[in-house]
Amino acid sequence: MMSLGSEKRQAIAKFMSKVRGSRVTFDPDRIVMGGGATGANELVIFCLADPGDAFLVPSPYYPAFVRDLGWRTGVKIIPVPCESSNNFKITKQTLEAAYEKAQNDGVNVKGLLITNPSNPLGTTIDRATLKSLVTFVNDNNIHLVCDEIYAATVFNSPEYVSVSEVIQEMGNDKVNKDLIHVVYSLSKDMGLPGFRVGIVYSYNDAVVSCARKMSSFGLVSSQTQHMLAAMLSDEDFVSKFLAESSKRLAKRHAHFTEGLKKVGISCLKGNAGLFFWMDLRHLLNEPSFEAEMALWRWIVYDIKLNVSPGSSFHCPEPGWFRVCFANMEDATVDIALQRIHSFVGKKEVVEDLEDDQSAWRNSNLSLSFNKSKRYHDDAASGFMSPHHMMSPHSPMPHSPLVRARN
Repeated sequence: MMSLGSEKRQAIAKFMSKVRGSRVTFDPDRIVMGGGATGANELVIFCLADPGDAFLVPSPYYPAFVRDLGWRTGVKIIPVPCESSNNFKITKQTLEAAYEKAQNDGVNVKGLLITNPSNPLGTTIDRATLKSLVTFVNDNNIHLVCDEIYAATVFNSPEYVSVSEVIQEMGNDKVNKDLIHVVYSLSKDMGLPGFRVGIVYSYNDAVVSCARKMSSFGLVSSQTQHMLAAMLSDEDFVSKFLAESSKRLAKRHAHFTEGLKKVGISCLKGNAGLFFWMDLRHLLNEPSFEAEMALWRWIVYDIKLNVSPGSSFHCPEPGWFRVCFANMEDATVDIALQRIHSFVGKKEVVEDLEDDQSAWRNSNLSLSFNKSKRYHDDAASGFMSPHHMMSPHSPMPHSPLVRARN
């Protein structure tokens, strides 16, 4: 008789293949389940690295990676800055420069972590870039961890390409599969964040064995496993759900970004995720992160919309903002656009931003901004009251281990 865990792993393996266009198959025995993507990311890092080791992470990147990858593992993040000049694509040159600098600084780099589709960019990584990343980790004998939790949120071309498909195409003679690991979750693709179902899929037998032992500390309940196995095995439901989700995301993304274009606001061309990357550099009084924070506070207090400034994602260029577009009703989006149109149309905006920036320089808030680049990822697009706001320049709370020692 098939065990419940085995049944669920088979259902997840089939679902992962379906999401990736059925161009690659997944071995259920290589699937390890844990407590959400947060737990899955930490789990794989525990298996791959020791305290003091480091992972390269292209920026802008999800701010809570600081917590997920490092709080309990003691592993460091080395940002690899990507720029708007090439639409924030990861290049081999920037990777090699970051890797070489880390080595010169005496830092042991154990791997590279990427998100595909990207949070916060809302874009997918193309096949050629993925192949270059696989080649890079192969050449340097370091690990590649691919966070693919938004894999089924692709709503426009180009189509999604998983690292699993790429290594299958490259072949065993060109890829050391022991270096490749995929993190997945059902929280975004199936809208099930509260169920805390994270997945580690590793091509490395030792990592699978270690992760399975460690997953005992973040098990998925048998009731949840049973429900998910039944749901994911219903192929008709899954197909209709994914198709409808993609259709709605495409419609909402187009409506929101087209509305912004009418007032001269452009966005990075996106095709996936639940957010888009908005370019407000032309509204900055000067190209600085202080000016970005002044503009962010204006958006929060004057428009009363909560968006996330690029600095909270370690973006190397000021003036970019992440906007979540999938968590509102259509009427709410229209009101949000009306507020933005009104805001941009104000003649006094530039003067007010100049005054606000001057106040920012003279306040103690600038000290906390300069001292810390670790931000809490609580910001999401929507209506909010200023007194309920958490400022993105507020550093993350100390880890539980730090508090325990004090």
